[in-house]
Amino acid sequence: MKILIATDSFLPRWDGIASFLNVVIPRIKDEHKITVLAPDYGEFKGYEDVSIERMPVMNKKFGDYRPARPKFSAIRKKIREADVVWTQTLGPLGMYTIFEANRQKKPVIAYIHSIEWELFLRSVKIKSAFRTPVFRLIRTITKFFYNKCDLLIVPTEEVGDIMSKAGISTHKKVIRLGVDTKKFSPPENKAIAKKNLGIDSNTVVVGFVGRLGREKDISTLYRAFTRLRSRHPELMLMLVGQDIGGLTELYEGKERVTLVGTTTNVVPYLQAMDIYVLASLTETTSLSTLEAMATGVPVISTPVGFVKYYVNDGQNGMFFPKQNNFLLSKRIRKLAEDKELRRKMGLRARKSVEQEFSWESTLSHLLQVLEAFAPSSSSRPD
Repeated sequence: MKILIATDSFLPRWDGIASFLNVVIPRIKDEHKITVLAPDYGEFKGYEDVSIERMPVMNKKFGDYRPARPKFSAIRKKIREADVVWTQTLGPLGMYTIFEANRQKKPVIAYIHSIEWELFLRSVKIKSAFRTPVFRLIRTITKFFYNKCDLLIVPTEEVGDIMSKAGISTHKKVIRLGVDTKKFSPPENKAIAKKNLGIDSNTVVVGFVGRLGREKDISTLYRAFTRLRSRHPELMLMLVGQDIGGLTELYEGKERVTLVGTTTNVVPYLQAMDIYVLASLTETTSLSTLEAMATGVPVISTPVGFVKYYVNDGQNGMFFPKQNNFLLSKRIRKLAEDKELRRKMGLRARKSVEQEFSWESTLSHLLQVLEAFAPSSSSRPD
């Protein structure tokens, strides 16, 4: 089957969508012919036997994001050659692909990685007087394009309900994101994991992995960390991910703060962490949080998206209110001062992911959905 994947976010720009595709594409490319339409964010060696059609990006930035400039004739050609079109985002590339695939009467499946109108407001600085009109505009655009799809794959029932309440009537299929628990596993020895990164074994590492965008609210995490730094000199803050919007300038050189930057393998950094913090203002599933839990790291998170359902407060993680650096600092201090609590909470976190978020199950369901839209198939997913 010829599957055309259209995405407005792709490697080497790392975020949740790029991470998702980086796991999915290698797993399905041997069974199906994969072509990817993606922005040109720089050098990336790609995948063997996978065709990647790059689109130039605009000079204009929206928050931390530079949209693609779709090459319309190339997109139309790739759609004609495809059996199934699978979109990942609603940037210019994703929107035109949906529109053209609909015009060519090709089946279109969209994976919902975020609530577009929420993400836009959180990631782009907008004057308060314009926030409501922009919110309504983005929601209207989202409704228009997603109603042209044949199926929406949503990571949770909650996301599906939000889409339905916004007037998106397209059929929805829930497929939870999963984690490769063989890859994301606890270290045999935490001290050695730290030593491998040049970190003293007595250091308590508080960390975050992901795109350092506005909606991730790294400033709240940093303020909570600075509240504790004088009384807890053993603490260290580690931020792993692409620098967005000049965050390096804000935190570079700060005492006990390490900026790792972009990396193709986050596992060694997660294994060195003692506490993982997600301060996000909006999320759907937060794959990075699940990966931290799979690595045996207790998490402290805002109650966003599906996170509020798989983190059991006080058992496999903790919650704090959005933008409340005072309560976040109290949660961090509690875990920093109690090594045994960190150990027990980390074990429970790992067990939760093993039981409920199998990557093999995710992949199996994704393939079933894609194959149901193949030209020879007479069935459609329920």
